[in-house]
Amino acid sequence: MFDVGELVGHWGYLAIFVIVVLGNVGLPIPEETALLAGGYLVWRGDLRWSLLLTVGIVSAVGGDNVGYWLGRWYGERLLEHCRRLIRLKPQRFQAMRGFIRRWGFLGIFVGRFVPGCRFLTGPLAGGVGVPFTVFLPANVTAAIVYVPAVVGIGYGVGYGAGAHVERMLRALGPVEGSVLICAVALVTAVFIWRVVRAFR
Repeated sequence: MFDVGELVGHWGYLAIFVIVVLGNVGLPIPEETALLAGGYLVWRGDLRWSLLLTVGIVSAVGGDNVGYWLGRWYGERLLEHCRRLIRLKPQRFQAMRGFIRRWGFLGIFVGRFVPGCRFLTGPLAGGVGVPFTVFLPANVTAAIVYVPAVVGIGYGVGYGAGAHVERMLRALGPVEGSVLICAVALVTAVFIWRVVRAFR
């Protein structure tokens, strides 16, 4: 498994762009970890807010659009492959499909914030036949809200605990330091996921 923190620390905006695009196309890649790490690097002064948000939003929208058209073109075959890839129970998968089909714009918007559903939102919307004129504005709106929120959390981690993390980074080598940033981002992502699950 690749180290998201190390990739973002080394390749910066390019790594975030690639990871977020792939995570929105329909691959189970931890895009939120890349955005959290990016927010932390903004706090460190290694990345710029405006450029990071632009890259994050553009890659999220672009990746989801690719996922939508893949779902539209390949339909049931692609969706079933995605379901098996993440070992999702058929009942849960059908519930997700029904949610997207029934709620349209709102379902697509909410889907971006639901762990386990986020990377499937595009393919699901395309597969169940949501019109692109509904999907695109929902996708853009969700990305404009989601990306700054996650990046902001990563920045907040730096603001709240950055001094402690930086001391550890100075005591470690570059590889171990990248792993530490990744670990902080992953712990934050798991915490957010558990909070969301508690209120579902």
